[in-house]
Amino acid sequence: MEYVAAEKAQQIIDRWDRKPENIIEMMHDIQNEFNYLPYDILMEVSQRANVPIAKIYNIATFYNAFSLKPKGKHRIHICMGTPCHALGAERLVSAIERELDIKCGDTTKDMKFSLDICGCVGTCGLAPVVIIGDELYGPISVQGVPKLIKKYEGK
Repeated sequence: MEYVAAEKAQQIIDRWDRKPENIIEMMHDIQNEFNYLPYDILMEVSQRANVPIAKIYNIATFYNAFSLKPKGKHRIHICMGTPCHALGAERLVSAIERELDIKCGDTTKDMKFSLDICGCVGTCGLAPVVIIGDELYGPISVQGVPKLIKKYEGK
């Protein structure tokens, strides 16, 4: 593990007093810091917080908020709730896959974008919805995808 990563992992572990009951909060902080959950840092947390690595992996694979694969700077989620699905969410996924030249679940080679689907985000009146980072867009058409992606390319 790189020194900077090790130091950051230690800060996160200390912030939560190395308490096993704070493991999800530690994992959120790690996810926010590194944009995914690096294996070596999870091992460090496992040892220092005295939480079995199997339990950490169970949590990491159960919640969609966590990723064990490196994600792009801009995480794109397409809502697949019933209204979004009915109003073209699948076509939006295909359009974004073509625009970024990646498949759903992957990250662009330059690490700028990741594409995933998600369950209902509760904004059914805006369907179909695309979420990029903390920003929500809807309704989005297939024709609007290039403009939406372009907005983030320079960021």
